[in-house]
Amino acid sequence: MLVDVHSHYFRYPDHFSEAFRAQARRARRDVEVDLTVRWPEYHASAGACDRTVVFGGKAKLSGLWVPDREVAQYAAAQPSRLIGFLSLDPTQPGWRDELEEGHRDLRLRGIKLMPMYAGFRPDAAAFDDLWTYAGRNGLPVLLHTGTTFIDRAPLECTLPRLIDNVAIRFPEVRIVMAHLSHPYEGECVATIRKHPHVYADISALHYRPFQLYHSLMLVQEYGVWDKLLFGSDYPFTTVDASVQGLRALNGMLEGTSLPHLDEAKVEQMIHRDSLSLLGLTAGKPPA
Repeated sequence: MLVDVHSHYFRYPDHFSEAFRAQARRARRDVEVDLTVRWPEYHASAGACDRTVVFGGKAKLSGLWVPDREVAQYAAAQPSRLIGFLSLDPTQPGWRDELEEGHRDLRLRGIKLMPMYAGFRPDAAAFDDLWTYAGRNGLPVLLHTGTTFIDRAPLECTLPRLIDNVAIRFPEVRIVMAHLSHPYEGECVATIRKHPHVYADISALHYRPFQLYHSLMLVQEYGVWDKLLFGSDYPFTTVDASVQGLRALNGMLEGTSLPHLDEAKVEQMIHRDSLSLLGLTAGKPPA
Protein backbone atom coordinates (compact mmCIF):
# COMPACT_ATOMS: atom_id res chain seq x y z
CA MET A 1 0.00 0.00 0.00
CA LEU A 2 1.11 3.55 -0.71
CA VAL A 3 -0.72 6.34 1.12
CA ASP A 4 -0.19 10.04 0.47
CA VAL A 5 -1.14 11.74 3.74
CA HIS A 6 -0.52 15.28 2.48
CA SER A 7 -2.22 16.71 -0.60
CA HIS A 8 -4.08 19.95 -1.15
CA TYR A 9 -7.21 21.12 -2.90
CA PHE A 10 -7.09 24.68 -4.29
CA ARG A 11 -8.84 26.76 -6.93
CA TYR A 12 -6.32 29.29 -8.10
CA PRO A 13 -6.48 32.25 -7.70
CA ASP A 14 -9.94 32.22 -6.06
CA HIS A 15 -8.79 30.85 -2.70
CA PHE A 16 -5.82 33.21 -2.31
CA SER A 17 -5.42 36.91 -1.59
CA GLU A 18 -3.30 39.05 -3.90
CA ALA A 19 -0.70 39.42 -1.12
CA PHE A 20 -0.42 35.63 -0.72
CA ARG A 21 -0.02 35.18 -4.46
CA ALA A 22 2.72 37.79 -4.63
CA GLN A 23 4.69 36.27 -1.78
CA ALA A 24 4.24 32.73 -3.10
CA ARG A 25 6.50 33.70 -6.00
CA ARG A 26 9.42 33.38 -3.58
CA ALA A 27 8.84 29.63 -3.49
CA ARG A 28 9.33 29.19 -7.25
CA ARG A 29 12.10 31.65 -8.16
CA ASP A 30 9.70 34.52 -8.86
CA VAL A 31 7.36 32.40 -11.01
CA GLU A 32 3.62 32.43 -10.31
CA VAL A 33 2.27 28.90 -10.57
CA ASP A 34 -1.37 27.93 -11.13
CA LEU A 35 -2.12 25.83 -8.04
CA THR A 36 -5.55 24.66 -9.16
CA VAL A 37 -5.91 20.98 -8.32
CA ARG A 38 -7.47 18.57 -10.81
CA TRP A 39 -7.87 14.87 -10.10
CA PRO A 40 -6.65 13.60 -13.51
CA GLU A 41 -3.39 15.54 -13.13
CA TYR A 42 -2.84 14.31 -9.58
CA HIS A 43 -3.68 10.73 -10.50
CA ALA A 44 -1.31 10.76 -13.49
CA SER A 45 1.59 11.74 -11.24
CA ALA A 46 0.71 9.42 -8.35
CA GLY A 47 1.84 6.08 -9.77
CA ALA A 48 1.02 3.27 -7.36
CA CYS A 49 -0.65 5.51 -4.75
CA ASP A 50 -3.65 3.72 -3.24
CA ARG A 51 -5.21 6.35 -0.95
CA THR A 52 -4.74 10.09 -0.56
CA VAL A 53 -5.60 12.50 2.23
CA VAL A 54 -6.71 15.86 0.83
CA PHE A 55 -7.46 19.16 2.54
CA GLY A 56 -7.75 22.85 1.76
CA GLY A 57 -6.54 25.40 4.27
CA LYS A 58 -7.78 28.35 6.30
CA ALA A 59 -5.50 31.18 7.41
CA LYS A 60 -7.06 34.64 7.31
CA LEU A 61 -3.83 36.32 8.41
CA SER A 62 -1.93 35.05 5.37
CA GLY A 63 -4.73 35.30 2.84
CA LEU A 64 -5.70 31.67 2.22
CA TRP A 65 -9.24 30.34 2.59
CA VAL A 66 -10.60 27.13 1.04
CA PRO A 67 -14.21 26.28 1.96
CA ASP A 68 -14.54 22.78 3.41
CA ARG A 69 -17.58 22.12 1.26
CA GLU A 70 -15.41 22.29 -1.88
CA VAL A 71 -12.92 19.84 -0.39
CA ALA A 72 -15.77 17.48 0.51
CA GLN A 73 -17.13 17.64 -3.05
CA TYR A 74 -13.69 16.96 -4.50
CA ALA A 75 -13.13 13.97 -2.20
CA ALA A 76 -16.64 12.62 -2.82
CA ALA A 77 -15.93 12.40 -6.56
CA GLN A 78 -13.25 9.73 -5.84
CA PRO A 79 -14.49 8.04 -2.66
CA SER A 80 -12.33 4.95 -3.06
CA ARG A 81 -9.15 7.02 -3.38
CA LEU A 82 -9.57 10.32 -1.50
CA ILE A 83 -10.04 10.99 2.22
CA GLY A 84 -11.08 14.56 2.95
CA PHE A 85 -9.99 16.61 5.98
CA LEU A 86 -11.63 19.81 7.17
CA SER A 87 -9.58 22.94 7.89
CA LEU A 88 -9.84 25.42 10.73
CA ASP A 89 -8.56 28.88 11.55
CA PRO A 90 -9.41 29.13 15.25
CA THR A 91 -8.51 32.83 15.34
CA GLN A 92 -11.72 33.50 13.41
CA PRO A 93 -15.25 33.57 14.83
CA GLY A 94 -17.40 30.53 14.14
CA TRP A 95 -14.60 27.99 14.01
CA ARG A 96 -16.39 25.64 16.40
CA ASP A 97 -19.43 25.62 14.11
CA GLU A 98 -17.15 24.91 11.14
CA LEU A 99 -15.61 22.01 13.05
CA GLU A 100 -19.04 20.48 13.72
CA GLU A 101 -20.24 21.09 10.16
CA GLY A 102 -17.09 19.68 8.55
CA HIS A 103 -17.20 16.56 10.69
CA ARG A 104 -20.93 15.87 11.11
CA ASP A 105 -22.45 17.27 7.92
CA LEU A 106 -19.65 17.07 5.36
CA ARG A 107 -18.31 13.84 6.88
CA LEU A 108 -14.68 14.89 6.62
CA ARG A 109 -12.40 12.60 8.56
CA GLY A 110 -9.58 14.68 9.98
CA ILE A 111 -8.45 18.24 10.69
CA LYS A 112 -5.80 20.39 8.96
CA LEU A 113 -4.34 23.33 10.88
CA MET A 114 -1.97 26.06 9.70
CA PRO A 115 -0.85 27.67 12.98
CA MET A 116 1.96 29.78 11.55
CA TYR A 117 -0.07 30.99 8.57
CA ALA A 118 -3.04 31.86 10.77
CA GLY A 119 -0.92 33.25 13.61
CA PHE A 120 -1.85 31.09 16.60
CA ARG A 121 -0.08 28.75 19.00
CA PRO A 122 -1.64 25.28 18.74
CA ASP A 123 -0.92 24.66 22.42
CA ALA A 124 -2.85 27.72 23.63
CA ALA A 125 -5.49 26.89 26.25
CA ALA A 126 -8.04 28.81 24.18
CA PHE A 127 -8.02 25.93 21.67
CA ASP A 128 -8.37 23.04 24.09
CA ASP A 129 -11.91 22.55 22.77
CA LEU A 130 -10.43 21.69 19.37
CA TRP A 131 -8.12 19.01 20.74
CA THR A 132 -10.82 17.63 23.02
CA TYR A 133 -13.21 17.33 20.07
CA ALA A 134 -10.56 15.65 17.92
CA GLY A 135 -9.79 13.10 20.63
CA ARG A 136 -13.43 12.37 21.43
CA ASN A 137 -14.32 11.83 17.76
CA GLY A 138 -11.17 10.07 16.57
CA LEU A 139 -10.15 12.83 14.16
CA PRO A 140 -6.42 12.90 13.34
CA VAL A 141 -4.89 16.38 13.17
CA LEU A 142 -2.25 17.32 10.60
CA LEU A 143 -0.47 20.63 11.13
CA HIS A 144 1.87 22.65 9.00
CA THR A 145 5.19 22.88 10.82
CA GLY A 146 8.40 24.41 9.54
CA THR A 147 9.33 27.18 7.18
CA THR A 148 7.23 29.48 4.99
CA PHE A 149 7.53 32.24 2.41
CA ILE A 150 4.81 34.44 4.00
CA ASP A 151 6.31 37.36 5.92
CA ARG A 152 3.35 37.80 8.31
CA ALA A 153 3.43 34.16 9.46
CA PRO A 154 5.21 34.01 12.86
CA LEU A 155 7.81 31.27 13.17
CA GLU A 156 7.15 30.92 16.89
CA CYS A 157 3.78 29.34 16.04
CA THR A 158 5.30 26.53 14.00
CA LEU A 159 7.84 24.99 16.38
CA PRO A 160 7.53 21.25 17.16
CA ARG A 161 7.91 21.90 20.89
CA LEU A 162 4.36 23.32 20.84
CA ILE A 163 3.06 19.93 19.70
CA ASP A 164 4.95 18.35 22.59
CA ASN A 165 2.81 20.51 24.90
CA VAL A 166 -0.37 19.41 23.11
CA ALA A 167 0.51 15.72 23.18
CA ILE A 168 1.25 15.82 26.90
CA ARG A 169 -2.28 17.11 27.56
CA PHE A 170 -4.10 15.20 24.80
CA PRO A 171 -2.17 11.94 24.37
CA GLU A 172 -5.06 10.16 22.62
CA VAL A 173 -5.08 12.49 19.57
CA ARG A 174 -3.29 11.25 16.46
CA ILE A 175 -1.10 14.16 15.30
CA VAL A 176 1.02 14.59 12.16
CA MET A 177 3.63 17.33 11.91
CA ALA A 178 4.03 18.16 8.23
CA HIS A 179 7.32 18.51 6.36
CA LEU A 180 9.36 16.98 9.21
CA SER A 181 9.17 20.53 10.59
CA HIS A 182 12.15 21.64 8.47
CA PRO A 183 14.38 23.45 9.38
CA TYR A 184 13.53 22.29 12.92
CA GLU A 185 13.97 18.60 12.19
CA GLY A 186 15.91 17.83 15.35
CA GLU A 187 13.13 19.19 17.52
CA CYS A 188 10.59 17.27 15.43
CA VAL A 189 12.49 14.00 15.88
CA ALA A 190 12.69 14.56 19.63
CA THR A 191 8.92 15.15 19.75
CA ILE A 192 7.81 12.16 17.68
CA ARG A 193 10.11 9.89 19.69
CA LYS A 194 8.39 10.94 22.94
CA HIS A 195 4.75 10.45 22.02
CA PRO A 196 3.16 7.22 20.71
CA HIS A 197 0.53 9.00 18.61
CA VAL A 198 2.64 11.84 17.18
CA TYR A 199 4.09 11.40 13.69
CA ALA A 200 5.77 13.48 11.01
CA ASP A 201 5.33 13.43 7.24
CA ILE A 202 8.14 13.94 4.73
CA SER A 203 6.16 15.97 2.20
CA ALA A 204 7.83 18.64 0.04
CA LEU A 205 11.37 17.79 1.11
CA HIS A 206 12.87 15.74 -1.75
CA TYR A 207 13.87 18.78 -3.80
CA ARG A 208 16.34 19.75 -1.08
CA PRO A 209 18.12 16.38 -1.18
CA PHE A 210 21.06 17.01 1.12
CA GLN A 211 18.81 18.55 3.76
CA LEU A 212 16.48 15.55 3.46
CA TYR A 213 19.40 13.13 3.72
CA HIS A 214 20.58 14.86 6.88
CA SER A 215 17.05 14.88 8.32
CA LEU A 216 16.51 11.19 7.65
CA MET A 217 19.90 10.40 9.14
CA LEU A 218 18.66 12.02 12.35
CA VAL A 219 15.59 9.80 12.11
CA GLN A 220 17.80 6.77 11.60
CA GLU A 221 20.17 7.57 14.47
CA TYR A 222 17.30 8.20 16.87
CA GLY A 223 15.50 5.04 15.76
CA VAL A 224 12.17 6.61 14.77
CA TRP A 225 11.69 5.44 11.18
CA ASP A 226 8.34 3.99 12.28
CA LYS A 227 7.06 7.50 13.11
CA LEU A 228 7.46 8.84 9.55
CA LEU A 229 4.58 8.93 7.07
CA PHE A 230 4.76 9.42 3.33
CA GLY A 231 3.24 12.56 1.83
CA SER A 232 3.68 14.59 -1.33
CA ASP A 233 2.35 18.14 -0.73
CA TYR A 234 0.66 18.10 -4.13
CA PRO A 235 0.42 20.38 -6.16
CA PHE A 236 3.77 21.74 -4.96
CA THR A 237 5.31 18.41 -5.95
CA THR A 238 4.03 14.93 -6.82
CA VAL A 239 3.93 11.42 -5.41
CA ASP A 240 6.12 10.04 -8.19
CA ALA A 241 8.76 12.76 -7.79
CA SER A 242 8.77 12.29 -4.02
CA VAL A 243 9.30 8.53 -4.27
CA GLN A 244 12.05 8.94 -6.86
CA GLY A 245 13.75 11.58 -4.72
CA LEU A 246 13.73 9.37 -1.64
CA ARG A 247 15.17 6.43 -3.52
CA ALA A 248 17.96 8.59 -4.99
CA LEU A 249 19.32 9.96 -1.71
CA ASN A 250 22.05 7.37 -1.17
CA GLY A 251 23.27 7.99 -4.72
CA MET A 252 24.64 11.36 -3.58
CA LEU A 253 27.07 9.59 -1.28
CA GLU A 254 29.09 7.80 -3.95
CA GLY A 255 32.79 8.40 -3.38
CA THR A 256 32.29 9.65 0.19
CA SER A 257 32.53 8.04 3.60
CA LEU A 258 29.13 9.38 4.68
CA PRO A 259 26.81 6.76 6.19
CA HIS A 260 24.00 5.39 4.06
CA LEU A 261 20.33 5.55 4.83
CA ASP A 262 18.74 2.16 5.43
CA GLU A 263 17.03 1.58 2.10
CA ALA A 264 14.72 -1.07 3.55
CA LYS A 265 13.50 1.49 6.09
CA VAL A 266 12.95 4.04 3.33
CA GLU A 267 10.82 1.52 1.42
CA GLN A 268 8.85 0.66 4.56
CA MET A 269 8.11 4.35 5.05
CA ILE A 270 6.94 4.77 1.46
CA HIS A 271 4.58 1.82 1.84
CA ARG A 272 3.54 2.36 5.47
CA ASP A 273 -0.13 1.75 6.34
CA SER A 274 -0.63 5.30 7.56
CA LEU A 275 -4.42 4.93 7.53
CA SER A 276 -4.36 2.36 10.32
CA LEU A 277 -1.93 4.44 12.37
CA LEU A 278 -4.23 7.47 12.08
CA GLY A 279 -7.46 5.56 12.67
CA LEU A 280 -8.56 6.02 9.06
CA THR A 281 -9.08 2.41 8.07
CA ALA A 282 -10.83 1.91 4.75
CA GLY A 283 -14.57 2.18 4.94
CA LYS A 284 -14.62 3.49 8.48
CA PRO A 285 -17.38 6.12 8.76
CA PRO A 286 -16.94 9.39 10.62
CA ALA A 287 -17.66 9.18 14.34
